Amino acid sequence: MKPTPFDYTTARSVAEAVALLADPTRDAKIMAGGQSLIPMLNMRLARPELLVDITRIPELSHLTVDASGALHIGAAVRQSRTAADPAVRRGWPLLAAAIEHIGHPQIRSRGTVCGSLAHHDPAAELPTVARALDARFVITGPRGIRTVRAEDFFVATFSTAVGEDELLLEAVFPPPPAQHGWAFEELTRRHGDFATVAVSVLLERDSVAGTVRSARVVFSGAGPVPVRLPAAEDTLVGTRVGEEALAAARRAALAGLSPSADVHASAAHRRETAAHLLVRACTTAWERC
Repeated sequence: MKPTPFDYTTARSVAEAVALLADPTRDAKIMAGGQSLIPMLNMRLARPELLVDITRIPELSHLTVDASGALHIGAAVRQSRTAADPAVRRGWPLLAAAIEHIGHPQIRSRGTVCGSLAHHDPAAELPTVARALDARFVITGPRGIRTVRAEDFFVATFSTAVGEDELLLEAVFPPPPAQHGWAFEELTRRHGDFATVAVSVLLERDSVAGTVRSARVVFSGAGPVPVRLPAAEDTLVGTRVGEEALAAARRAALAGLSPSADVHASAAHRRETAAHLLVRACTTAWERC
């Protein structure tokens, strides 16, 4: 199919982009990499009257670590640039690893980190990682700038806290714990497909006790938003992630997840797969501690 007719413009500043979004006379959509938006246009799932390209706004191209150690990723930063950045690979390896599971190199070279997060496909990799790493999102619009935590950012399938007249400026990832291990696991039908189910695990090690001090377990493909599972996290805290703790985490996943069925997988298959991937991810994350 082909998209319905639309106009295209390149915004040169954040203020210009916000003004175009706030124009009540026509429906405008932001375009950065276009890897999600263009297919939706072609299938006529989206019918904007105006596309606002933000990739030439200088202040949205930053990929920096601030004085507090937090990582800032501007809305125009490509996924491939993020995954290859030495600071990201050193400080946020979970994020870099998840990006390498997105589609194919051609997609990652055009797609943006913030674009994937704002699009919020519940089977995508980055929303799950953002939830696991407790990311924050800086949003601007006619009413000013506000910051939203990951737990409040993802609202429903293809829906986030970004309003129709607002622009996501950047994603901010706080520094992970000093002694931590991580793992990202997913199952796909073919390489480059969206995940049937995926899991991000972040474990903090207590250097004195030699056990897990804190844990984060977040799934994609298990609900309309990234699903954090505190019950599984609780089974890991205070342990050395041995056979007993892993079995308990698996049981928590089987009991706590309620994925939906679709043409790709049954609910039972997704639940069993999620539990299996959780065990693998916890084992790997603990080894990396």
